[in-house]
Amino acid sequence: METNESIMQWGIRKKLIITLMAVIILPFGTAIAITYNQTTKSLNERFVSTNHDLIVKGEQELSTYLEDVAKMSTVLYRYTPFMNVMRDGISRNLTYNQEEVRRALAYLFNSRPEIEQMHLYIDKEKDSYTNYHSTISGRGTYEHIFSHPYYARLNRLNSFSVIEPPHEIYSYNNISVIPNSQKVDVLSFHNILRDVPSDKFLGFLSIDINLSKIGDIAGRLYSENIEDLYIMNENGVIIYSSNKDEIGKENKEKWFQQVKKNPKNGKSLEWKDKQFSGVIVYENFSNSFKNWYIVKRIPYDVLYQSARQTALTNILIGIITLVIVLMATLFISFRLTAPIKVLIANMKKVEKGEFEADFESLGNDEIGMLGRHFKLMIAKINELIEREYKLEIENKSSQLRVLQSQINPHFLYNAFQSIGTLALKMKAVPVYSLLTSLSSIMRYSMNMREDIVPFASELKHVNAYLSLQKQRFDEQFEFNLSIEQEVEEILVPKMILQPIVENCFKHGFDQKVEKAVIHIEGYLLNDDYVCIKVKDNGIGVNEEQLNNIKHELVQGVQKEEKQREAIGLKNIYDRLQIYYNNQAKMDVFSGEECGFTVTIEIPKVMPKEVEHL
Repeated sequence: METNESIMQWGIRKKLIITLMAVIILPFGTAIAITYNQTTKSLNERFVSTNHDLIVKGEQELSTYLEDVAKMSTVLYRYTPFMNVMRDGISRNLTYNQEEVRRALAYLFNSRPEIEQMHLYIDKEKDSYTNYHSTISGRGTYEHIFSHPYYARLNRLNSFSVIEPPHEIYSYNNISVIPNSQKVDVLSFHNILRDVPSDKFLGFLSIDINLSKIGDIAGRLYSENIEDLYIMNENGVIIYSSNKDEIGKENKEKWFQQVKKNPKNGKSLEWKDKQFSGVIVYENFSNSFKNWYIVKRIPYDVLYQSARQTALTNILIGIITLVIVLMATLFISFRLTAPIKVLIANMKKVEKGEFEADFESLGNDEIGMLGRHFKLMIAKINELIEREYKLEIENKSSQLRVLQSQINPHFLYNAFQSIGTLALKMKAVPVYSLLTSLSSIMRYSMNMREDIVPFASELKHVNAYLSLQKQRFDEQFEFNLSIEQEVEEILVPKMILQPIVENCFKHGFDQKVEKAVIHIEGYLLNDDYVCIKVKDNGIGVNEEQLNNIKHELVQGVQKEEKQREAIGLKNIYDRLQIYYNNQAKMDVFSGEECGFTVTIEIPKVMPKEVEHL
């Protein structure tokens, strides 16, 4: 009712609303929307392009830095005395060889300020040395070197170097003294040393670096406390993050999983969840770190800040203008729409069944004309109810009472039972079976208390009817029922199936049919609808008759045509429309040579207001 009221009021106010509101709101709102969309789109494209170029340069700088650290061990291959120590071991000339080891470790340690610790393992005699903060340890023995997971991985994969993700610094072989107060997060580069060109395994060199240099490079790629930056390795472990607490942990966020799924040549995606809403710009590392990712997240608040400020200013101006227009419109419209309220109040009374109008006139304009026609309509409805519907309802009720009084149902049931008992005593089982079917048909047809029944009851009734017909026609008639179990459980109006089947015998079968067959199907069309089909192999109808039947289903049947087949189908169709609020469908088909099919499609669930009547 509120919707209808709004539509009617809109019709009365259209000059005010369309002239005042449309002229201000539509152009102004459209301009704001277009400006905002174009601005945000331009900002998005520019920000994405600029930031992608920035992280590409950052990725190149980081890749160069990481490769330089990873290749530090290659310097040792050019230092022949050190390589001789690696081949021959320490013990051959202990003092000299240890001095060469110290010299090599000190040289490498001092080459980069971010180095926290170095570890050298010589496989010849399983010797181990560390250099922590320029303090070189004494000689240690590392018997189970491959218990270290990254050394084992280097040996197994035949790789030159592997990187251990950020972790708290630890003492290799327990020979470095690292105070708890100085334990920092480091990135470890584990390198394998081989004899060139024989490729013989000589030992390992590990270099632990702090994240200061990586932080310096990454810090130039994002705005702190505004944007986020992540660097992840091939396993998704965070090498660096603008949130320091996430460094060294595996990134299991959904946005990162989406980044990995995106094409390699992609460079951005838009993301929105509870934690982040904005644009994600990303790039894959190249060369040795090709499965690493560098990702920058830019919130929409930052991306569209200037566009939103401009749009907010325009919207504020538009709201002030709109308020003034609305106040003027409401002031005028309330004075013009008082008659509408009177008409709506009377319509609500009609909806409740009170066919009376409590107003004399609503004026001489269009609303007044509508009020006069409304009063005429109510008078006409009252006349029809009094002259047609009430009389017809009373007539039908009288006919029903006469029919019910003609035969006492209990007398019929008792008579059938007596005859059936006698048939059993006489060993006439088929007679008893037929009497049972006939009794079931009579009981079902004369039960006036139920108008909505399970479809299984309809099937039972039709089955009894067809069983009697089978006894009548014997071998000249066959029938089969193909009904899904779910269809049997739905509720349907009573007596919608048997009249259709009865039509098959009245109009479909004659001497031209050698063997009559009726097939009844019931199945689910989808989650909401059920289809019921009744098909026979009778003589069918021609195309003109079929079109007439289809037309009469929808338009109605003329009085002089009441003996035709469409009468029964029309009654069923009308009942279905009433029970299912015009959601039911019925159609008929006829084969080119023979056969007639009636198809019914109804909702699986009957409307509650009908079901509980």
